[in-house]
Order: sequence, then C-alpha cells, then structure tokens
Amino acid sequence: MDFNQSQGEANELFEPQAHIYKHVLNYATSMLLGCALELGIPDIVHNHGKPITIQELVSKLNIRIDKTPHLHRLMRLLIHSNFFSITKLPDQDDEGYVLTAASKLLLNNTSENQQNLLPFASLVLDPVLTTPWQFLGKSFNRNKSTVFETAHGNPVWEFANKNPRFNRLFNDAMASDSQMMSLVVKDCGEIFEGVESLVDVGGGTGLMAKILLEAFPHMTCTVLDLPHVVAGLTETKISNMLEVICLASSHLLMPSSLSDDKVLKILKRCREAIQFAGDKGKVIIIDIVVDAKHDRHEITETKMVFDVLMMVMLAGRERTKAECEKLFLEAGFSRYKTTPNFGLRSLIEVFP
Repeated sequence: MDFNQSQGEANELFEPQAHIYKHVLNYATSMLLGCALELGIPDIVHNHGKPITIQELVSKLNIRIDKTPHLHRLMRLLIHSNFFSITKLPDQDDEGYVLTAASKLLLNNTSENQQNLLPFASLVLDPVLTTPWQFLGKSFNRNKSTVFETAHGNPVWEFANKNPRFNRLFNDAMASDSQMMSLVVKDCGEIFEGVESLVDVGGGTGLMAKILLEAFPHMTCTVLDLPHVVAGLTETKISNMLEVICLASSHLLMPSSLSDDKVLKILKRCREAIQFAGDKGKVIIIDIVVDAKHDRHEITETKMVFDVLMMVMLAGRERTKAECEKLFLEAGFSRYKTTPNFGLRSLIEVFP
C-alpha cells in the first residue's frame, strides 16, 4: 500500500469523524449564544453606536482583564455562526464587533412593536427546556405522554400552571414569535382584508389578535387558549379553547403543538363554526410545513429540529403537505391554498 492510498483511506475516516464531532458538540454554540445573551453582549454592541473593540467590550462588561482571551474565543465562534461580524475601524488598524441581522433580533431594548426573539431564545435555552433532552432515550420505555413529563413529572401545560416564572417565560416567548407574524399580515393583507370576524385558536395572550386589529380595525377578534394562559387577561375577548370554538367567518390556527387527534377535533369544530359565513368562511393556518424536496438543507434541518422539539415538549408535530392535506380532508374541508416562504412557516387557507 503506497502513501497516497493510505492517506486516502484515512481521509475517508477523518471526514466522518469531523461530522460526528460537529454534531455532538453543536450544543456548545447554543450555550455560547446563551452566555452572550446573559452578559447582554448584543445590547452593548448596539448601544456603543460604532464597532466595538475587544478591549472596549471587556470594559463595558466589567469582567476580569485576564478573561479577554476567553471572550475573544467566544466571539470568534459566534462570528463564525453569523451572530456577530467584525469590521475594520476607520483610520485605525484595530477591528471592532458589529451586529448581524440575527443578533439585531436578540436585543433587549427594542420597542414593543419591533420584532424581537430574545424571549424565545431565553425559553429554549432555559434549564427547564434543556433538561428533557437528557431523558429522551429513557422516554421510549416510560409510560408518559411526552419526554418533558418524563423529566419534570408533569406535562408542560400543568408544569407552567404550577410555575409562574416558567409560565411567564413561555408566554413571553410565544408572544415574541407571534410578533414576527406581523410581517405575514403586512405581506398578505389581502388574505385578511375581507375577514369580518376571526377566532385565534391557541392565540396565547392575544398579541396576534392585537396585530390583526391594528391592521384591520373593522375585524372582531376572539382569542381561545388554555385556562392558565388566558387567566386574568381582559384586553381582548378571551376564552378557553378546550371548552368552546366560537362562531366566526375565519379561524386562525397554529397546530404544531397539538397531536393529530386534537388538531382533527379542532378543525371539525372550526368547520362547523364558519358554516354561517358561506363562501367567505375559512380557516387560516400559519405553521411549519416540512418540505425536504424543495427547501434549502438548512431550512429543512431547522424544521425537523422543531418537529422533534414538539415531540419532546408537547406531543405535537410539524407536518408535511401530505399530512396536512389528510387532516383537512378528514375534517370535511374541500380544498386549501398554501402561501409558502414566511421564513420557516407557510400560510394555509382551508375552505369548507
């Protein structure tokens, strides 16, 4: 065996080795991002008003000088992951950190109407949500509905009901995700334009309803969700989604957190509730649709991670187009129309 042949065979093993190491260590990037958020680095960079050097960042963070190399290494990986960028300072040899499109969505000091995913990132990186992943293997032999229940002893909704801190964290995260949906309303106004009354099923604290009301003041909105979510909320008409589906010309639904049985039950009740509206009645779904054939690899991977997240936390799932269609037909709907490309999500109009 000559040297080149031996080296070729070695490379055939070294490449999969690097692939394995990359994936088993992926959590390190998440933890570094969580550290950056805990330290408030995105806000410090933003408030500096110009590219900030490593020395200035150390000073603003008020950390030990001997930790400068550690901070540099943290920032180097986050730059590689596109959470920050580095640029030359004008008329200087030094370089400074600046925000990217991703880190601009992780600022703490944004206004109420700006898109901000810091609460969502904080929820996903919270120990309450990271702990269940350590129980995933055990859960296959446990008589629990979710991995979350295996880890914490209660399903996520009961856990949230008993833990005000987590409940607040969860609701804030869902609200921050809903705020991104204001972009959908902006780009697809014609879909909501003729809607006179709408029920937001699983609408959380009502942020999506508020966004719709601001854009379409003529619309009447009702928000349905679980009792511990809607308790004490009075700004919109809010009810328990497990008890009632209200009459309305349209119903808005994000069903990935629910099992197929529950989605089917809610779809059937929505269909009954929109019958009075005739041809104008419809269910509007904004959710992830897994499409490995047409999506970019990174988008598909993220969608599949969300699917596993739903399995671990909520016994829900992210569905393919075929799986969505099967539910629509079983619920008695005749047709649907999909508008894709809202980031990870698609908008689906389902007609009776």
